[in-house]
Amino acid sequence: MEETRGPLDGVKVADFSWFISGPLVARFLGDCGAEVVHVESGTRPDNMRSTLPMKDNVPGINRSAAFARYNGSKHGISLNLGHPKGVDIARRLAAWADVVVENFSSGTMERMGLGYGDLRETNPGLIVVSLPMFGHSGPLARHPGLGSQLADLIGFGNLTGWPDRPPVSPPGAYTDFISPYYAVTALAAALDYRRRTGKGQYIEVSQYEAGVQFVAPLVMDWFVHRREPARGGNRCPGVAPHGVYRCSGHDRWCAIAAFTEEEWWGLCSAMERPDLAGDPRFVTVIARLRHQEELDGLIESWTLQHSAEEVMARLQREGVAAGVVANGRDQNEDPHLAARGFYREMEHAEIGRHRYLMPPFRLSKTTVGPVRPAPCLGQHNEQVYREVLGLGDEELVSLLNEGVFD
Repeated sequence: MEETRGPLDGVKVADFSWFISGPLVARFLGDCGAEVVHVESGTRPDNMRSTLPMKDNVPGINRSAAFARYNGSKHGISLNLGHPKGVDIARRLAAWADVVVENFSSGTMERMGLGYGDLRETNPGLIVVSLPMFGHSGPLARHPGLGSQLADLIGFGNLTGWPDRPPVSPPGAYTDFISPYYAVTALAAALDYRRRTGKGQYIEVSQYEAGVQFVAPLVMDWFVHRREPARGGNRCPGVAPHGVYRCSGHDRWCAIAAFTEEEWWGLCSAMERPDLAGDPRFVTVIARLRHQEELDGLIESWTLQHSAEEVMARLQREGVAAGVVANGRDQNEDPHLAARGFYREMEHAEIGRHRYLMPPFRLSKTTVGPVRPAPCLGQHNEQVYREVLGLGDEELVSLLNEGVFD
């Protein structure tokens, strides 16, 4: 396989995960130079392959931008784990690996004979990273589900939205983007431990508990004060103005917040409305909080006359916190990200040339970043089965005919 020079060069990863949380862990390892093999099958492909958007809006197993985003820097094989010989091949792959990543419902790997207890018999140095929804113990341990529902169970939906309207769930599987960073941190410690002792270990990351970390102050507030958080739309307790305001152009917005009196005066200066600073309705933060509706209307009557970029620039010159509400086009054309080399273009077999995101950090001694595009289904079967597992022609043909690679 291709040589890499990342900080995890030489680390071998068998990625049995799907959707987002597990694949993000494995992709991060691949971006850092690990040799990653993503395992799925034609009979049960990674469900992200069916997630929109698709290249040219044409459906296809290899055309999902979401799958490509979360599975760069990997080799891809098809392996039917519903076939006994498929499980045997999976065990051989785990024996080759330093790290196994999986995020199935609790007990799934064990029922297939691929649990940590089974795998470490032939590979005592193996590290298994498991990201179940609720952990492997407790009354909800075997409850299946997705991060989109888990986000609401944690309480994110009750925090977003307006006070006079129903809760608004965060878009997508929000918790799937939280748990991978806890998993990678734990894995770094486990790899160091294995380097020093030669021993592997099992890492369990409860996606539920990882998500609750993000609402810890609210959990504490209830425990101490029995106080429920209230939905506030774009407003912030004790701060006015604080919101997102329409600007000129189609669906263009700018976020504005004035936390101090100096910032409030700066906003009045940028709007060329010094009279507002002395207006009894707005002269103090208490007064502004009482008249937020009027204040928001005055600010938006000004922002609507200018582009979001102009509003942001004017306010930032006055020391006021302001930022364009960016869309996909803004991010792709952002000059700062371009100067930082944040995007790396690679050629995908079906999607064609498209962009992958670089990690949000740089290392002085080693390189990091995507090393190959996401694989098509089964794209690297022959390469992996021959070079990694050492299967010969006869065995490959026999297993193929038996449906092991379906």
